[in-house]
Parts: sequence; C-alpha cells; structure tokens
Amino acid sequence: MSDSAQFRAQFPVFERTGYLNAGTEGPLPRQAAEAVRERIDLELTGGRCGPAYTDSIKELAAELRSGYARVVGCDPTDLALTGSTTDGINTVLGGLDLQAGEEILTSEEEHPGLLAPLARAQRIHGVKIRLVPFEELAGAVSPSTRLVACSHVSWVSGRVVDAEALAQTGVPVLLDAAQSIGAVPVDVQALGCAFYAASGQKWLCGPEGSGCLYVRRDQLDQLTVPWPGYASLADAHDPLFSPPAENAGRLDHGFPAGLRSVWALASMRVLEDAGWQWVHTRAADLAADFARRLAERGLEVGPRGRSTLVAWKVPDAEAEVARLADGGFVVRSIPSQGLVRASIGAWSSEDELAELVALAA
Repeated sequence: MSDSAQFRAQFPVFERTGYLNAGTEGPLPRQAAEAVRERIDLELTGGRCGPAYTDSIKELAAELRSGYARVVGCDPTDLALTGSTTDGINTVLGGLDLQAGEEILTSEEEHPGLLAPLARAQRIHGVKIRLVPFEELAGAVSPSTRLVACSHVSWVSGRVVDAEALAQTGVPVLLDAAQSIGAVPVDVQALGCAFYAASGQKWLCGPEGSGCLYVRRDQLDQLTVPWPGYASLADAHDPLFSPPAENAGRLDHGFPAGLRSVWALASMRVLEDAGWQWVHTRAADLAADFARRLAERGLEVGPRGRSTLVAWKVPDAEAEVARLADGGFVVRSIPSQGLVRASIGAWSSEDELAELVALAA
C-alpha cells in the first residue's frame, strides 16, 4: 500500500489547485517530466539517427507495449501502440469489412471520439448505427448486429458496462477504454471483448498522442491494416509483396516516438510503484464517498458504477465549472447533459473533496 500524501506529492499541480479532470488529461508526475528532459538532452547531444538511436526507440516501444499489456491483462503481442482511444476505434472500424445493412450497436451516452468514427462507417459503408440506453446494450443485440461499440466506463455518468452480458451475446465487442484504463481494474480476457481501445494521457498520466489497442487473437486476421507502413510489414525489404507482420504490432501508428515512450513509461511506473490495487481501490472509494456527500447535500448525482467519475446536475454546467475554477478546482462540464463532472484519482485528498462538496451548488 502506498502512502496517500507521499503519492500525491509526486504531482506538483496539486500544490496550486484542486485538479479533478484526469478524465480529460491526467496530472503529470514529476518523475515523468524529469525523464522527458533527460531524453531531450540525449537526443540533443547524441543526434537522432544511427543504429544505436533506432535500437533505443524500438526497445522503448517494446517496453511500453509490455507496460500497457500489464495494465489490461494481455500478452504484449496482442497490443498495438496508437495515439489515442479514437485512433484505436478508427483502426478497428477501418479494418473490418463492414457491409451495407449490417448494424453497429452503441449507447446513447457515447463520446464524440467514438460517435464520429461510427458516423463515417455509416456514410462510407452504409451500416446502420443504432443507439440504445447504456444499461440496455446487451439485450438490444439483434441478428443483424455486426459489432457492439461502447464505453467500458461511461464518460457521462461513470457507469460501468455489463461486459459479461455483452460477451455472452457472441457479437464482437469494441470497448472505448478512455475512462477505464488506469482508472479501474482491467482484464481484457475476463471482459471477453474483441477490441479494447485506450488512451494514455488520461488516467495513465502519459503524453497526448499515446494509447494502445488490444485485439483478441481470433480477431486479428479479420482486420485489414487501415494505414500500412514500415512497421506493418513482415518483411520491410519486400514491401510490395510482404504479408502483414505477425502480431497486433502490424496496427501500430507510425514510428514510435522516443519522447512519448519515455514519458508514458515514467508515468506508468509511478502508478505501478504505488500498487495498482491501492490506486484503483483508493480512487473508487474516494469517488463513492464524494458522490454520497453530494447527494446528502441535495444535489442530483448521476447514476454511476464503481468508477472514478462523479457527475451531478446543475442549471448551467459551463458557468458552474467557471465558478468552481474561481474557487480553486478544475472540473469539466458536459453541457449537452447539463452535468458537471469530477475525475477522482488516488492522488485526490479527502480534505480537497470535502471542500469541493461544500462549494458545489
């Protein structure tokens, strides 16, 4: 178990503000900033070419792939390195041989990062996109459903999808993991999903432009490589005739950036050193207590699961976010739902959350 004050002290942002928006961008650990500075100095003085440089980039990418694999509970060969959750979603939708008349089932509270790729699939391939209430997804699967694409943890409410029920339908499931990876315990094998698209900059505190995509092995050959390149080839010396690379790495997005890998790995180590069980348990307990206190004050808290997000109804969400910012708290609005949302991590403090409860209206 980690010491909560010591853990919080690794994130300098908390010295000046109550930062409660990891669901958009996670707080930056001091250790990650130091690692990035060292990497920049290395590239500044050593250059960015030659076998040693290329080998170091590949080694860092392999290490990062293994780090993500530990977080989601899979073999590293089943993961692609991407730039965001939406990158992973587009990889799947762009790689599947979607046909007109097929249906993709999704929920009524999905993020634009999922809905925009679904809209493209509708325009380009003629598939039908059907929206149902989040809690009714499994029961809404029909004979024409080709894919279920939805959040693991809803960005709106913090509810957790019934992944077991979805898996039992037998239809491949694409989970948007933007609000789950790093925030709640994840085991993609137990979830039974075919695809798990995740961001690195949120609950894993990595850089923008980082993320991963899990592809279950029986689904890999169902995907064409949407944007083939050097890394997607089994034999880069014969690019016109080479088959794709053997594993999910064929779906990597471009040449892996050393700075991205170094930052993502350093942030992940901070969380791993604290202990994932402690990180997940503390964050979920704090969030549940915060939601309870808001409700006791008479605020309308949205339905939620055991997650790290808490949202509550307000007359003017954007105005309330601005008011809370004046009070020293960074939260976000979901204007279309009339909600203010707080993202609560293991780095949050009891005193901070009590103060926010008192300030919330």
